[in-house]
Amino acid sequence: MDRRRRVGAHRPPVEGARRATRIDFDDVVYGVHAVDEMLLAGEPLRHIHVGDDRKRDPALKNLLERARSANVPVRFESRAFFASFPYKAHQGVVAFGEPFAYATLDEVLALRPRDRPALFVVLDHVTDPHNAGAIVRSAECAGATAVILPERRSAGINPTVRKSSAGATAYVPIARVANVAQAVRTLKKAGIWVYGAALDPQAKAYTEVALDGDVALVIGAEGEGITQLVKRECDGLVEIPVLGRIPSLNASVAAGVLLYEAVRQRRTASDGDAP
Repeated sequence: MDRRRRVGAHRPPVEGARRATRIDFDDVVYGVHAVDEMLLAGEPLRHIHVGDDRKRDPALKNLLERARSANVPVRFESRAFFASFPYKAHQGVVAFGEPFAYATLDEVLALRPRDRPALFVVLDHVTDPHNAGAIVRSAECAGATAVILPERRSAGINPTVRKSSAGATAYVPIARVANVAQAVRTLKKAGIWVYGAALDPQAKAYTEVALDGDVALVIGAEGEGITQLVKRECDGLVEIPVLGRIPSLNASVAAGVLLYEAVRQRRTASDGDAP
């Protein structure tokens, strides 16, 4: 069954038509930066809608030139078009692309680099699309090999995730799996050490765990954290000290801290290997 949400037409039906064309908003990217990043990455776009009042906006000059070079049609729209659009932070720029191309776990495992350790991020039912997008963004910035997320009870790569990632979904491979615990077992069989982020008596401080080898970091949903089954499959648990009154960090912040601890350790190891 197609998991993507189908919604009504974004334009009034043509006179005489029986019903309006239905579109899939999971294929939508909105916002100047997110659409521009899609163009820069060479992602296929079917068409771009731009507000009439932004035709001569200098901030859109590069975007419109890139669209022209890529032969992506640009349609200038009235305010009425955007008023009925379900995502309000569109900045007068909306693009319709192809459905997101998820990779398989085997495909991202095959992407393990030869010149440096692999770094995977596994999302254990992170349902907030803003968190998911921010994690993908941090993963891309930290040079992660891929992001892995489950098919169900998880934010998919929808417009909010694409926008929150600031275009990073166009660069970092993203695999979708049926079962996170099984995916963790597969990663371990491939020689990758798997560490889950958790506030747990068995967890070690994140700075005391070796993250300079082939590693996967598991990030759980806010509040619930990593599920017990996935936690048991991890090689170890790591925690980030919480010194204030709030009991836990935002999931995307925790992911960023762990990713850049891995970056720090790898740079330190690389500097130590230098003659």
